[in-house]
Amino acid sequence: MRDTIIPIVAQRRAHDGGPHHDHDEIAAAPPKIALTRREFLRGTGVLVGTIAATSIFASLAPSRVWALEMQGLSTHQGEVLLQVTRQIYPHATLDDAVYALVVKDLDAKAKADPAVRQQLADGVAQLDAKAGADWTKRTAGDKAQDVAALAGTPFFNTVRSTAVVSLYSNPMAYEHFGYGASRGDGGYLHQGFNSLSWLPDPPAGASGPIPTDS
Repeated sequence: MRDTIIPIVAQRRAHDGGPHHDHDEIAAAPPKIALTRREFLRGTGVLVGTIAATSIFASLAPSRVWALEMQGLSTHQGEVLLQVTRQIYPHATLDDAVYALVVKDLDAKAKADPAVRQQLADGVAQLDAKAGADWTKRTAGDKAQDVAALAGTPFFNTVRSTAVVSLYSNPMAYEHFGYGASRGDGGYLHQGFNSLSWLPDPPAGASGPIPTDS
């Protein structure tokens, strides 16, 4: 029996005027498709992963198996870039399926611009050289040091500047972090996030007032 995959894309469901929830975005993913050899050969690479059983997305997505077809990068380059992004923006419980959205956008840039494609390829090759083969096999500590050493380079800046938008500005991230902007409630505004009660001795009034439209 063949696995099924869900493409890593962000699509919105047409609203019927009823209440809207973040998981509507995820549930509205394109229909599941069979992952055949033809699908692999269509692009330059394919990332495949499984949503963790403990992830909030396990009950929201139509399948726990996800895949991202790439047009500008190879499978290995995508895998390295995903893990580089995890080092730059680490969230231990955030599923790889969300980090794959960064790879998706980097792949689009690589396809559109040969200079970006070469830059990313060179960056991945540089990391692989540190490992002597496959950088993704490095220990977590070594990966952290390797990525930190690249800070400020064009490769690092391209990944960082792409990731800061791709990683956080999507419904899957909203669902994970509890950000409710797409529900029309002003994001964190009325969710109690202005409260500093979690500090040992917050100054009186430090949380600030909730702004109003009046």
